[in-house]
Amino acid sequence: MPSNTTAPPGKTAKKKGRRARLFLLVLVLALVAGIGFGGYWGVSTVRASFPQTTGEIRLDSLSADVEVKRDANGVPQIYADNETDLFRAQGYVQAQDRFYEMDVRRHVTAGRLSEMFGESQIETDSFLRTLGWRRVAQQEYDTVLSAETKKYLKAYAEGVNAYLKDRAPKDISVEYAALSFTNDYAIEPWTPVDSVAWLKAMAWDLRGNMQDEIDRSLMTSRMSASQIKQLYPEYPYALHQPILDKGAVDENTGKFDPAAEATEGDGTTTGDTPGAGPGGSGSSGGNGADAQLGALSEVLDGIPALLGPNGNGIGSNSWVVAGEKTTSGKPLLANDPHLSPQLPSLWYQMGLHCRSVSATCRYDVAGYTFSGMPGVIIGHNDKIAWGLTNLGADVTDLYLEKIGPDGYLVDGKVKPFTSREEVIKVAGGEDRKITVRSTERGPLVSDRSSELETVGQKAPVGNAAPDRGTGYGVSLQWTALQPGKSMDAIFALDRAKDFTTFRAAAKNFEVPSQNLIYADTAGNIGYQSPGKIPQRTKGNGTLPAPGWDSTYKWKGYIPFEKLPYEYNPDRGYIVTANQAVIDQKTYPDLLTEDWGYGSRSQRINDLIESKTKDGGKISPDDMRTMQTDNRSEIATLLNPLLLKVDISDPYVREAQKLLEGWDYTQEPDSAAAAYFNAVWRNVLKLAFGDKLPKELRAEGDCINVLPAEATGPVDEQNKLVRECGERDADSAQPDGGDRWYEVVRPLLKQEKSEWWTTPGNRLDAATETRDQLFARAMKDARWELTAKLGKDISTWSWGRLHQLTLKNQTLGTAGPGAVQQLLNRGPWNLGGGEAAVDATGWNAAGGYEVIWVPSMRMVVNVGDWDKSRWVNLTGASGHAFHSNYTDQTDTWAKGELYDWAYGKAAVDAAAKDTLVLKP
Repeated sequence: MPSNTTAPPGKTAKKKGRRARLFLLVLVLALVAGIGFGGYWGVSTVRASFPQTTGEIRLDSLSADVEVKRDANGVPQIYADNETDLFRAQGYVQAQDRFYEMDVRRHVTAGRLSEMFGESQIETDSFLRTLGWRRVAQQEYDTVLSAETKKYLKAYAEGVNAYLKDRAPKDISVEYAALSFTNDYAIEPWTPVDSVAWLKAMAWDLRGNMQDEIDRSLMTSRMSASQIKQLYPEYPYALHQPILDKGAVDENTGKFDPAAEATEGDGTTTGDTPGAGPGGSGSSGGNGADAQLGALSEVLDGIPALLGPNGNGIGSNSWVVAGEKTTSGKPLLANDPHLSPQLPSLWYQMGLHCRSVSATCRYDVAGYTFSGMPGVIIGHNDKIAWGLTNLGADVTDLYLEKIGPDGYLVDGKVKPFTSREEVIKVAGGEDRKITVRSTERGPLVSDRSSELETVGQKAPVGNAAPDRGTGYGVSLQWTALQPGKSMDAIFALDRAKDFTTFRAAAKNFEVPSQNLIYADTAGNIGYQSPGKIPQRTKGNGTLPAPGWDSTYKWKGYIPFEKLPYEYNPDRGYIVTANQAVIDQKTYPDLLTEDWGYGSRSQRINDLIESKTKDGGKISPDDMRTMQTDNRSEIATLLNPLLLKVDISDPYVREAQKLLEGWDYTQEPDSAAAAYFNAVWRNVLKLAFGDKLPKELRAEGDCINVLPAEATGPVDEQNKLVRECGERDADSAQPDGGDRWYEVVRPLLKQEKSEWWTTPGNRLDAATETRDQLFARAMKDARWELTAKLGKDISTWSWGRLHQLTLKNQTLGTAGPGAVQQLLNRGPWNLGGGEAAVDATGWNAAGGYEVIWVPSMRMVVNVGDWDKSRWVNLTGASGHAFHSNYTDQTDTWAKGELYDWAYGKAAVDAAAKDTLVLKP
């Protein structure tokens, strides 16, 4: 439920970061200061954009009547006689509810934010143009997508444009009324490529280990290879089972056999060693390369995260249980993707129904869609259900490039860049021109930082560099920058009827690489790992590779037939929650070295096993309850040790007592959860955070270091330099995710370790042992929560620390407080936490604010579809003040679900509004 109090100090203040500075709007200041905002933004202005949901509307492009039935939550179910009318209507209806969101997204994917929001977005646009999402989407549409898919995309665009026709911007969404005061921005017609480009944004935010690749390299400036290895431990296969417990590639056929018993020693995971630089030189390139990568990391922080902060924390849960283990006797399937909290939610619930399913009208599907894209992404049709989680495959590689005025070096020869010029139009300003340079691997992303222009003068690139004055560049090779068929896969999934057609659809789901789970009305369950995943000639993708050495090139992609899958496994269930797909030691191709570490997945496995032992059955409500399981796995390891620490300070001892008898659940009203998470945050900071280079620490996190470890003026009295972190709080380290659980796990058995050693200061003595560091962390946590929650611990609660505020993604993120109050909603005091099944994520390096969430939840009752249940984070409407703006959020926050009508009778019974679209 929403908090009864205002957000803690600083929660609404503007902060540096990709979410808060997404759109820095000077125009809003002008609007509020010069107009008298409250008077202008009146009832008539707000309601002007509310869509018509009853009666009749004529659409010239339709060939027959289409019905749109909306329930009390505004969720539409569309009924049409043919496929093109179905997708035309989908475009029209999504534009009714969400066009402003759609328009902003397409400007992101095209690198055209400056056209809407002015010069503050030039740097973001420059980077996005360098990546070239829109260009690749155009290539996909022109060269690889099927004629049928293009027909659907055109129909969808026609529906969107039918809605836009003859409407003034202020009648489309109230945000355009604000834009009109300082910008002559005009809405352009929707195009099919606008829809395709959204897949590139998905792929970017789910790209895998690129940030880890940067971070490992940056760590070499201050840490040894063995230390870095400790901070990136191997996946704990003995503790956390992978998705598949057997299966292997048949050496004769080259195909994956899910029934085969895997054997040790088949894997090919050797390669670069953390701490060793490109080519195994033992250095990441010195200060030059580190500065390049540090600047690149800063640029990445400024790119809008449409799905969520990229890193170990972002993920999802999905699992499917076979009928022999369920109360219904048919499979049950659950899914809850963990993404950035947005207003409106990233998801849009919808049903797409042919009135009479036939060979010429094949769709009868419902689920979660993306506004701006036809089809259903996650859901079910009349035969099958499916869910998605991020596979986390390593599909990006950074390359250090030795560059000069004429090109870049490969095997001792200079190759010319491929170059193009991009023109960025700027609202209220002059056009800007940039030159995008690319190597044979991909774009030179380091060109997009002004800091990088001078780095090369000091970069120790060696005698082989063609021009020592320009030093290293950084290029990006990424599977999503090649045209693919993922849009074809969406429509094929929507009409798949069995596991064979499901796998055929998955074959084209190339980017982003996802875990696909499956269930059907015949009682079958299954799993498929699709995606375009590179095969490397050399290296393992954990560090930037030397671009001047061609042996580090990609030699191709893993054939789909080799990718892991399973069908009706003996255990009777399948769990995917971003853990390892299969034991990498037994699989012949490298999927990644940077899986999620399996805390959530193992908890789900354990809950299923516990519920089904001795013949027990799982009900749909059990599935829902499992989705909201909020136990802290790190607390089960750390809390018993904290209770053994001798605390003499009565003030700190009072807080320590909160942990006695705690059951490790993280309920919103739990004082123990609040204190434990504060202790965990301070343990991480003391043991690891203060030892990391500034490029990884959160902005504002300042420490004293020796002059040899930092640049800047030296404090002559203390002989130390004050060094402050540079990373956005949402992506700083240590983030506290389950990678850090595995870092800490072996150390807890060691009373002494270099990680437990910390320097003293004027308030605290130096620590040399585990318990000394724990005592200091408990003291620091006590004082921190006293400042945040008050002196009286009886008033503490996890929810007061761990709050969710839903923010409009433009005017609500960086505008004045008055605008934010009008467009934003919250805060809600939440339970759950980092790496819990109820993954209300927070970054321990940055604070306790909720930065990713289960963006929706669904439990599908396969075969008895109308008994399925679902919920969205916000609501169907993107219009502020509409009754469906955030009408689902209270239900979502309580972990509850709504009935999900699918059959015609159930939809009719639930319908509150019916709109007929007529030709």
